[in-house]
Amino acid sequence: MSIVVFGGDYLGGIEKKLLALGVTKIIHISGRKPLDRNKNCLPKTTKFVLVLTDFLNHNTAKAAKELVKSQSIPVVYAKRSWCSVEKKLKEAQILYTN
Repeated sequence: MSIVVFGGDYLGGIEKKLLALGVTKIIHISGRKPLDRNKNCLPKTTKFVLVLTDFLNHNTAKAAKELVKSQSIPVVYAKRSWCSVEKKLKEAQILYTN
């Protein structure tokens, strides 16, 4: 399963934790480059999109939101800390099943 992460220059431990949960491919779009806002398709194997809200400008966040809506892919918004990401994934019941 692959996921797309918007925001953050460096994923750090988040990447390792996601891989430990069964994610096989992580596509990271930092949002720093103007071309990052022009991404208009996600891989078909994308299970969900993770948006790191504290390291993302408004235009890129808006582009990510429109992209996931157009492709009906679940999206999780979290701060760039594993505690926040894990909490949001559990709330959305993504990667964690009861």
